Amino acid sequence: MPDGGTEVYRQAQCLGRLLAEAGLIVCNGGYGGLMEASARGAQEAQGHTVGVTCKVWPAHANRWITEEIRTASFMERLMTLIERGDAYVVLPGGTGTLAELALVWEMMNKSSLARSMGGPRPLLVMAPYWQPVIGCLEQEGQMASISKKMKPPAMDMVTLIRSVDEAVVRLRSEP
Repeated sequence: MPDGGTEVYRQAQCLGRLLAEAGLIVCNGGYGGLMEASARGAQEAQGHTVGVTCKVWPAHANRWITEEIRTASFMERLMTLIERGDAYVVLPGGTGTLAELALVWEMMNKSSLARSMGGPRPLLVMAPYWQPVIGCLEQEGQMASISKKMKPPAMDMVTLIRSVDEAVVRLRSEP
């Protein structure tokens, strides 16, 4: 788990600060590592932070969270995070982050976000960390072009970003 001394932690903290300065609320899983870092950055800029935690685990939200939403199950936690988001910025992470990325991406791909929450939202994914995952799924598009099918629209839903500054610029330009 990244701590305050790592570059990735500092970048997540910077992202939180920049989002708060832009008037945006930072909502994340509420625990340690990069979740803590982004909440810390937002709090240090006097922003509002929301942590969606889960009763399955005994830990509560980190000290930088101003509002904790405690869910009963992991699936409820995932859905709460997705429902609360106006946009999604996917920082480096583990299998939990991968599950969040996959679920929000699939919900956008199958238009269930459109039915339940008013439509797709920006999905910004940090490269190069997540590039292998995105690259793996791009192979579906390559296979489709070989069989003369159209490129899968799922690839158009993800924007690879290289910095937290780029993430904030893109979010500010969204309608």
